[in-house]
Amino acid sequence: MSGVRRYGERVAEPRPRLRCEHGPVREHRATRGAALPPVTPGSLLVAAPGLGDPNFSRTVVYMIEHRPQGSLGVVLNRPGQAAVRDVLPRWAGLTSDPGTMFVGGPVEARTALCLAALRTGETGSGIGGLMPVRPPVQLVDLDSDPAPLARRLRGLRIFAGYSGWDAGQLGGEIARGDWYVVPGLPDDLLTTVYDQLWERVLRRQGVPLALLATFPRDPAWN
Repeated sequence: MSGVRRYGERVAEPRPRLRCEHGPVREHRATRGAALPPVTPGSLLVAAPGLGDPNFSRTVVYMIEHRPQGSLGVVLNRPGQAAVRDVLPRWAGLTSDPGTMFVGGPVEARTALCLAALRTGETGSGIGGLMPVRPPVQLVDLDSDPAPLARRLRGLRIFAGYSGWDAGQLGGEIARGDWYVVPGLPDDLLTTVYDQLWERVLRRQGVPLALLATFPRDPAWN
């Protein structure tokens, strides 16, 4: 994919297939029987409360690609420890708070992907290294020059790794209730209250999904 960059020590293993593994989740009765919305670039996948895989528990995934061959996105609410200035210093001045690399998913952890949100009314026209995802959000080629983008930029995030699914895999997970598909907003990408993003995204959907925002982290607390 254009816009993907390797950093740090090169991994010796071959590139893995797009795949995220976890066990089945029981469909929550609040959403049982509801029509399944389509996944498109810019959609959010919100993890069901019972999704116990530690890679995806209470995550919100921003979808970058969804094709018959497979799907790819990044987790929005998992900040990492590495500072962007230490890994990709040319981009540090444009990176939104807290200025760290976010953990985009369990696939290719030494691959960096960058998503940028442009200012209202701005487009990526005439700027090299941009690929529209869902305007105003763009996938950024980290080998490109940051300077032309700076004038039109609202904010950006850089992710280490990504979340991927083989052909048909994501559809099966959605059908069995592992994920809820909802519209994404540019604010979701740039939020500084990422520890509350899962609850906030659910609450704004209205009933029945809003009811899940109060679901305890440990079902034993219920």
